[in-house]
This record gives sequence, structure tokens and C-alpha cells, in this order.
Amino acid sequence: MKIGVLYNAEQVQKDTVDELVNAIGRGGSQCLLFSRDEEISGVEKLIVLGGDGTVLRAARRAAVLHIPLVGVNFGRLGFLTEFERDELAEATKFVLEGGGTTIERTMLEIDIGGKTMHCLNEFALLHEVVAGKDNRVVDISVALDGTPAAQFHADGILVCTPTGSTAYSLSAGGSILTPDCAAFMLTPVCALSMRSRPIVYSDESELTFCLPEGESLLLYGDGLYFGSVGGNDVVTVRKSKRSATFLTRDKNRYFRRLTEKIN
Repeated sequence: MKIGVLYNAEQVQKDTVDELVNAIGRGGSQCLLFSRDEEISGVEKLIVLGGDGTVLRAARRAAVLHIPLVGVNFGRLGFLTEFERDELAEATKFVLEGGGTTIERTMLEIDIGGKTMHCLNEFALLHEVVAGKDNRVVDISVALDGTPAAQFHADGILVCTPTGSTAYSLSAGGSILTPDCAAFMLTPVCALSMRSRPIVYSDESELTFCLPEGESLLLYGDGLYFGSVGGNDVVTVRKSKRSATFLTRDKNRYFRRLTEKIN
């Protein structure tokens, strides 16, 4: 079996990586080492050493290649990881022996004029803050399956998956969605209305965003900058055909992890 190891060189020491590579070899498997997510290929399973950002980048690439992954936390929160850094030996044994089960994590597809991007956590439209220019909130109109659904006067808006419901959306006042929910959530960022509340909707529906003429917003996917959109752009968000596959020791550990990581 070919096992890939993606590591964040800023968070993981070289001797730790070498120790893992040797352990995989002793277990009878071949190890392919990657330091960048775009390098990932030709493996049956992937061990990710780093924080949540590293796991997110790896998951987007692994989703294209249909590679299941397991994360080992070398960052701060590590909500997307299955093991902590002091459990590296246990994580190696887990992958080598093929234990546990898999969880398919739904992803988002964002379409802007035929150009698409895919996100595991959330898609964000945020107003730009520029020195020397007025800092104003913007009006964002939202249509659900072609029917006008809401209008937000806010700093921006988020669309998150169940995986991303415990990230940016949660800090903006959104609810927590369990990973098995067939739903997405629309969360305004600092809305100027008590009536503006997060909206949970079916992941089979399609969202379309409209901006006023002359307005522009910055576009982010999983925290990465993807450019800007203006009043003439049509932004559509739907369920991606891709999904990220995570290896887990126990599907029922979700709320235990939630309590441990977020409190």
C-alpha cells in the first residue's frame, strides 16, 4: 500500500517526519512525502501533519483524487484532525491496519461567470476595507432556486457546509450543523438588522447573489483569497460533486471533539 504524508514544514520538525516515514516502512507500506498539497498524487491514503488550514488544503486536493485522509494536529485548534501530536504512533498504526470508518464531507461549488472553485468549510463575500476610503456596509440580495429569499445589509455574507459551521460561521453567530446534515447555512457578517439571522437550507438548493451597481466585494474560499466580484457579476453557490473523505476512529466522537476543542 502507498501511503502519503503531507506535512506543514512551519509546524512539524524534520525528525518527526522522518520518524513517521520509517514507521510506515517498517509496517510494510511505501511512503510518499509531500510538503505542498498540489504535489499529492499516487497514494491510497493520506496522513496530514499540521493544523486545520493544512487539512483544508489537503482535503480539497484529496477530494479531486478520491483519497481518504486522516489529520494529526500540529497546529492550535485542530478541529478537523483525528489525532493529537502525541498520538502520532497511534495514528500510524490506525492507517496501516485499515481500522476505523470513513466520513464523506460535503463541499461547496462556487460559480462566477463559468469560473468555479470548491470549498470544504465556507465561501465568503466580504466588503473591502481600504485606507483613505469610507468603510460602509453593503446590500446583498439572495435568491434561493431562483426565488428572492433575503436581503442583507451587512459587512458580508457566508455560506458554510456542516464541516464549516464550527468555523467562521459559528463566530459570526451561526448554528452548529452535524456532519450528517444534508444542509448548508447562510450567515450574515455583522448585519445591521435584528431580523437578519442565519438561514439553514437544503444542500440540493442553489443560491444566487446579487450586488448593487457600483459595489464590489472580496471573495474567499476556506479563508483563501480568490479575487473580487462587482455588481455585474452573478455568483452562484451549489453542492459540489466532489466530497472530502476523512478516516475516523469513531463517527460518534463528534460532540466529544466539539466540547474539547471549542470550550
